[in-house]
Amino acid sequence: MTALYPDLKDQVVLVTGGGSGIGEAIVRAFAEQRSKVAFIDIADEPSLRLVGELGAAGVSVHFEHCDLTDIPALQRAIASCCARLGPVMILVNNAANDERHDTEAVTEALWDEHIAVNLKQQFFCAQAVLPGMKAARRGSIINLGSISWMIGQGGMAAYTTSKSAVLGLTRSLARDFGPHGIRVNAVAPGWIMTRRQLEKWVTPQTEAEILARQCLKRKLEPLEVANLILFLASEAASACTSQQYIVDGGWV
Repeated sequence: MTALYPDLKDQVVLVTGGGSGIGEAIVRAFAEQRSKVAFIDIADEPSLRLVGELGAAGVSVHFEHCDLTDIPALQRAIASCCARLGPVMILVNNAANDERHDTEAVTEALWDEHIAVNLKQQFFCAQAVLPGMKAARRGSIINLGSISWMIGQGGMAAYTTSKSAVLGLTRSLARDFGPHGIRVNAVAPGWIMTRRQLEKWVTPQTEAEILARQCLKRKLEPLEVANLILFLASEAASACTSQQYIVDGGWV
């Protein structure tokens, strides 16, 4: 079930990594609110499939192909979205790469790659939409973190480091952007049952661990993250900024 937020209708929303997983759920949720939705992704096939599916249902969303680690290309993609739909008033920094990596095998290049895709692009997305939000004296930016660093997840040091830094970035941007009426928050999902997680990492053993650690003894779905993001984007959360909200079924 998804609540309806009338103030989200016709708002220009940009979602990174919106072609699949949690990002897809976020795109669908804003489309249901009748927002003007654009999303950026590097994967064409699922992204075009999503555009086609929503289009067949009478809902138009805009897709821009982009490698988010290429900052000039990212800036051009965001400018293209704004030219098509108008200034972005809601930014959801969702894109990430949670590939596991053995600490002893991490190279400098791999480390830099993970920081670039999980953290660096969030800052430059926020910087790119700032002028439009400043002119409007409003806006909501939602950065996706993770509970991985809170629970001491091993086997992915570059990922957990970058995701822990999302909270620091969020609080700094909230302080800098607040005088312009712009709210900045973070959302930290737990183990959400996306297709990627189910295909790559959820085994009977890990599923048993998830259920043992969560207070809620069930699988968590992408829409449950999207629902919180809708709230934070809406005027119902008008006094919420510089905070991190956890969606993990009570694991942390």
